[in-house]
Amino acid sequence: MKSLLILPYLLLLFMLHACKKEIRPEKGGIDVISNVYLDASKGLEKMQNFHLSKINYSGDRIIEIVPNLNFPEINKQVFYIKDSLYYSLGTDKFNGIVISEVVKNKGADIAKKKEGALFSKEWIPNYNNRKNLNDTILFKKNYKRFEVDSPWSYSRFYVYETDTILPYSLFRHAEIDYHGRLERIDSYNKKSDVFVTLQILPRKTWDREAQEIFRFNQFVKSRRGE
Repeated sequence: MKSLLILPYLLLLFMLHACKKEIRPEKGGIDVISNVYLDASKGLEKMQNFHLSKINYSGDRIIEIVPNLNFPEINKQVFYIKDSLYYSLGTDKFNGIVISEVVKNKGADIAKKKEGALFSKEWIPNYNNRKNLNDTILFKKNYKRFEVDSPWSYSRFYVYETDTILPYSLFRHAEIDYHGRLERIDSYNKKSDVFVTLQILPRKTWDREAQEIFRFNQFVKSRRGE
């Protein structure tokens, strides 16, 4: 009798989990930040900070701003990204850019982009041999963690449990497995003695350049009656 009562309950839990939908925010931004520590075994004094990418999105459209690593206030490149293709938008005069005209040109495969954020579909090396760690609280957020150890490197991965999925992911396959968003990777190269942190920092606002592009193109679409 007990088993007959438990079975519908388990079935309901399975159905609720199966119907759980991912939430995709309408607009926002993502900063990709990296800290590099040289001679890490001797201390963390030799540190360099890099703002690798400023990603701005509106629905499935992305404007990526790639800062100059030596002079972050200067744009090295600006890309428009849609689906699996990216297009170069130059570095200035964004208010006159019409996206519908830009995409008439041949786009390049996003997986082959070498500047800014990397959109790789590859798996984390040695991922199948990972080890789960206890949850931790970092910057007032609770993270699931796992580690990957190898003869040449050691890495820890931090996944924030959430249904909100961003249009950019460091390793989507890990996010699916851990039901969240991979927001930080700490890696130590045992041979070069270099410690690297890689973070994605979500935000609700657009950068100025991206705001100019999105708003101008919304204006163009409205004028065309689209």
